[in-house]
Amino acid sequence: MTRQALLIVGLLVVANAATAQQQKIGAPPEASNMRLAGWSDLQARSAYQPTIHHQGDRWIAYIGHHGGTDEIPNPINPLTGKAEPNGTSIVDVTDPANPKYLRHLPGAPGTYEAGGAQMVRVCDGSSLPRADRAGVYMLRTFGGEAHEIWNVADPANPVLVTRLDGLKDTHKSWWECDTGIAYLVSGAPDWRTKRMTQIYDLSDPAHPLKIRDFGLPGQEPGATGAVPTELHGPISTGPQGNRVYFGYGTDKGGVLQIVDREKLLKGPKEPTPDNLRAPEISRLMMSGWNGAHTTFPMQQMPIAEFAKDKDGATRDIVMIVDEAILNECQEARQMVWFADVSIENRPMMVSNWTVPEASGNFCQRGGRFGSHSSNESMDPVYYKKMAFIAFFNAGVRALDIRDPFNPKEIGYFIPAITDKTDKRCVKVDGKDRCKTAIQTNNVETDARGYIYIVDRANTGMHILELNGPARTVAGLK
Repeated sequence: MTRQALLIVGLLVVANAATAQQQKIGAPPEASNMRLAGWSDLQARSAYQPTIHHQGDRWIAYIGHHGGTDEIPNPINPLTGKAEPNGTSIVDVTDPANPKYLRHLPGAPGTYEAGGAQMVRVCDGSSLPRADRAGVYMLRTFGGEAHEIWNVADPANPVLVTRLDGLKDTHKSWWECDTGIAYLVSGAPDWRTKRMTQIYDLSDPAHPLKIRDFGLPGQEPGATGAVPTELHGPISTGPQGNRVYFGYGTDKGGVLQIVDREKLLKGPKEPTPDNLRAPEISRLMMSGWNGAHTTFPMQQMPIAEFAKDKDGATRDIVMIVDEAILNECQEARQMVWFADVSIENRPMMVSNWTVPEASGNFCQRGGRFGSHSSNESMDPVYYKKMAFIAFFNAGVRALDIRDPFNPKEIGYFIPAITDKTDKRCVKVDGKDRCKTAIQTNNVETDARGYIYIVDRANTGMHILELNGPARTVAGLK
């Protein structure tokens, strides 16, 4: 056989292998050490943030949604028979094998990023210092224009409590349930950046109190010159940890900003460059190829390898997750990073992790391939032991992070596509080439050990549990 013929055969083998890896309707999910416990179709709405709340003797999942698609901007709600813009799904997951869809709360009209109600957090009134103790409060975004608080004490019948509007963009906020302090990712009209932070005291959700606006110097009103990378979202350790970890950038130009919480809340409020710098402890500048979608802190983490060392037996670690943006690997790989911030004025990366592309020919499957987000629950069941990473067409990945200098994959689950899974396209010679692929978007866990993943491409919410050796790492029986 000639060299040219051998080359053609080789290319055909590669092409056939890639085609074989593309998911087909009716094919089973792909999994290792994780299994499906239950599923909800979420009315075939593109899903972003799941928050799981223990509410009395029930467990309720609150799921934020992106806007609809061009083909179906307002999906039908089977509970009402009406076409509704994507908003918030409320699902009873007390019995994970039989989730019960309770309510769809419509969000802002609009498609994709322009509509919906992507973000959701939930606090009990009994935890918030000045709230109605019988209330349960859901903080959500409303498109890009507002933040809303609803009383969901009866999750099937939410009641609007408060609305903060007049914004140009919103996203991944954080709410401290024990203090009521909320770090609202907003687009204030007078600021120079798409997203920054508006800090509120929401300890009484019916009467919000503005504390201050915050961002990077150069983003504030009246500044000149280049505008620093926009905010994606913060995570606070509350009064006990006294730190807020802000992630800027999504898939490029990432910044981890470490901030003294007390100075942030009690310092001078006017957004001058000096006042914006005052609470900052340090920054970790990332590559122009990678962003900081999620900045998840794990303070005082014991490292077994260093147990006998004089110094550094425990470390403060921040797990940073980038977000893949472009379909079919048309950008640098977005992945998971672990930063040692024990010496806060000298934070440093100590490891990273990614799904090996060749393990599933993921660049050829369609849609995005790369990391997006991690679970954010600090419940002891997984905290500082395991992390779950949403990896778009590679599903969810379970990592053993007990040694963050050497994270290891110990399980994964890639859901099966359905007839509702939406296509993802790239331009080839000026024409759309479209493929149907799972797009595992976000992930969360509950105190019982269940893992919840939601799909950006309308495939619903999968409720998972660990099996095999992965349960041992978490200490589950």
